[in-house]
Amino acid sequence: MKTLFGALLLVCSFCALADNSLPANRHIAVRGSAELTTTPDIAVISFMVSSQQATSLDAKKDVDKRVNQFLDGLDAFAVQTAGVTATNLLTEPHYTYDSDGNELLSGYRASRSLSVRLTNIDQLNSLLNFALEQQINEVKDIRLHSTKNNELRKKVAALAVENAKSNAEAMANAFDATLGKVYSINSNTEHQQGRYERIEVTGSKVDTRNINASAGRYLQATITFKSTVNAVYDLTVN
Repeated sequence: MKTLFGALLLVCSFCALADNSLPANRHIAVRGSAELTTTPDIAVISFMVSSQQATSLDAKKDVDKRVNQFLDGLDAFAVQTAGVTATNLLTEPHYTYDSDGNELLSGYRASRSLSVRLTNIDQLNSLLNFALEQQINEVKDIRLHSTKNNELRKKVAALAVENAKSNAEAMANAFDATLGKVYSINSNTEHQQGRYERIEVTGSKVDTRNINASAGRYLQATITFKSTVNAVYDLTVN
C-alpha cells in the first residue's frame, strides 16, 4: 500500500511539472477555506434627481432647489459632509416623435446624481422617506458596508490558513506519512457585499416588487467574507 501511495504521488508530481506549479518530490496539495458573516452598520445610498421643463434654466432651477432642500435636511441623520457627493448638473434637450416619426422638441431635462454615506443603518428607512418628500426621483442603489471590513478580511484569511494546515496534517496522517515544509501558498480573500435590490421611484410611489420585505421595512442583511488558501507541502512517506 505504501509503494502504491508513493507511485501515485510521483505520478501526480510528474503531471504537474508541465505548468511548474508543483515540486518533483513527494508532496501533498491541499485547500483551506473559511467564511465569516457580519451585520452591516453603514449604508451608501445613491440617488438621482431630474426635472423636465420648458427651458434648460427652469429645469436646472428645479433640480437645484430639490437637491439643496435634500442636503439641508441631512443634519437630522448620521451623515457627515465628507460622506455626501453630488455630481455636476447635466442638461439636455428632450425629444418626442409624432405619428409620422418627426422629431419634436418637448423640453429640456436636467439631472444630478447624489450619494450619501449613512453611518446609522437604523435610519435608512427614514432617510429614504425624507428623500421622497424632497421629490428625489430615483433611489438607484443601496450598498451595505461594515466598519470591521479590514479586521474581518484578516481574520477570515487566518482561519483559511489554519484550515489548510489541518487538512494537510489529517491527510498525511491518514496515509502514514509525515508532513514536511510548505512549498508554495496561494490565497484569495473575497468580500461579498450585502445590498438591497434596486428601488424605482415614480412621483411619491416606490416600486417594491423586487424588494424582499414588507412595505416600509427591510430585512436584516449580512455581509459575507470568504477566503481560500491553496498550499503545497513536502511529504515524507514512513
